[in-house]
Amino acid sequence: MPWLELSLRCRAHDESRMELALQDCGALSVSLLDAADAENERAILEPGVGETPLWPEIIMTALFDADSNQDLLLQALEAFDEELDLSSAQFTRVEDQDWERAWLDQFKPMKFGERTWIIPWNLDIPDEAKDQVLIRLDPGLAFGSGTHPTTALCLQWLDGLDLKNKTVLDFGCGSGILALAALKLGAKAAVGVDNDPQALIATHDNAERNDVGSKLSVYLPEDEPQARYPVVVANILASALASLGSLLAERTEAGGLIALSGILKGQETELLEQYSQWFDELQATQLDDWMRITGRRKSS
Repeated sequence: MPWLELSLRCRAHDESRMELALQDCGALSVSLLDAADAENERAILEPGVGETPLWPEIIMTALFDADSNQDLLLQALEAFDEELDLSSAQFTRVEDQDWERAWLDQFKPMKFGERTWIIPWNLDIPDEAKDQVLIRLDPGLAFGSGTHPTTALCLQWLDGLDLKNKTVLDFGCGSGILALAALKLGAKAAVGVDNDPQALIATHDNAERNDVGSKLSVYLPEDEPQARYPVVVANILASALASLGSLLAERTEAGGLIALSGILKGQETELLEQYSQWFDELQATQLDDWMRITGRRKSS
């Protein structure tokens, strides 16, 4: 069935009042977008660790039943809160679609590096991938399918390593894609850490799907064992990488390797300077608008 979409601008301090009014008037869903980057679909809200800020100006989008009367909706919103600014209100008719199918249509088998393939769990294995390293994946509600450059950069890095008999820490594991790739590439064990319980569920399910469940352990950050690893990969946002620098350095054993991703072009300079106190051989690699930093842990 189609929907009626209402979009309007508001200031951050009015967000809660506007959302409450929309819900009271029958909105089926409400979403937020940075008004400054409304034309840039890659816009990212990047809070610091433990922060939940909002953009200064927001575009709020609400969905209503298709037969909703536009004039009556605006009147109802004004009646609910007369101080709300509704001057920017715009209505659009949105056709329904099978969102799961739309996602699956975009999620195809992908090759990273020389030997690593990510293949959706519901698709057949391509002939050219049958003798390669295969990871069967269902991202679920967690981030990490290989389609985003930040994940691709990490997969390419792992593909080029000798991981035999090594234990890998995947900090911010999301779907578990990087931990799974490490195991399939020869690692003897992997540890996944994420602050999202949905990510831990997705990682566990994907590990079972790839027959490596016994080799992969997952933890919330507060439950993570205090260990050191020969290989550490952290695909999270730059602000989190900055806040967690000393922790990630502590988790990397002397001479061990680290890869940092989730870094927009231009953000790598400060991180390179920060991480140079703990790591040598630092290098920055770019894919599209995203950067990966790699390095080797100093001996002392």
